[in-house]
Amino acid sequence: MTDGDILTIEEVAKYLRVSDRTVYDWAQKGEIPAGKIGAIWRFKRIDIEQWVNERLSAKPPNPDVTVHVESIISPDRIIFLDYSTKRDALSALADNLALAPQVKNRRELASEILKREALMSTAIGKGIAIPHVRLASVTDLVASVGISRADIIDFQALDDEPVRLLFMIAACHNQHTYYLRTLSFFSNRFKDKRLRDELLSAETTRQAYTLLRSIPPA
Repeated sequence: MTDGDILTIEEVAKYLRVSDRTVYDWAQKGEIPAGKIGAIWRFKRIDIEQWVNERLSAKPPNPDVTVHVESIISPDRIIFLDYSTKRDALSALADNLALAPQVKNRRELASEILKREALMSTAIGKGIAIPHVRLASVTDLVASVGISRADIIDFQALDDEPVRLLFMIAACHNQHTYYLRTLSFFSNRFKDKRLRDELLSAETTRQAYTLLRSIPPA
C-alpha cells in the first residue's frame, strides 16, 4: 500500500467539505471507516470512496428539494470528449462549465476540480464519474455533461472500469442539501444501463439533452 492510499483526518475533511472535528467525531463513533496508528486516526482511500458511494446511493435528505435536469443542464453544457486521461477530460469539461453564468471564476473551478480528483477519485463505477465542488465563486448549482468517445483509463474507479460519462457539478457553499441531492440523483439514475448506453450512442448534444430531460425529477 502506498502513502497515497492512506488519508489523514485533514485530507478526509477537505474531501468531504466538513471540519476536521466532524471527521474526528465520526471516527470516534465508528460512523466512518477508520483505523488508528498509535493515537492517530488514519483512513484507507478505498474505504472512504466506498463509504461516500453508499451514501450517494442512499435516500437523500429533505425530500422537498427537487432536482430538475433542465434547471441545471442546458444543451450547450453537454460536450463530446476524446481524451484517455482524466486530467484532460476534467479540464475540458471544467472549461465548458465555466461558461455558465453561475460560475464567476473559471480558474478556481478548474483548479479545485483537479485538486479534489487528486485527493480522491470521483468515479463511482459503471463507467461514470461525478466530479463536484462547492465554491463561493459559484452563485447557484449548475452542471456540465461530458460524453467520452474514448475510454478514460486512469480514474481508478472501484470496479476498475474506464470512465465514459462525466457529470460535473458546481454549487455554492450554502447549497449543501441541494448539492447532496443532486449527487444522489445522478448516482442513482445512471445505474440504468439502458440510459447509459443511449447517452453513449447519442450523435448530437441535442439528442443527449433530450435523453437527460426525459429523466423524471426527484
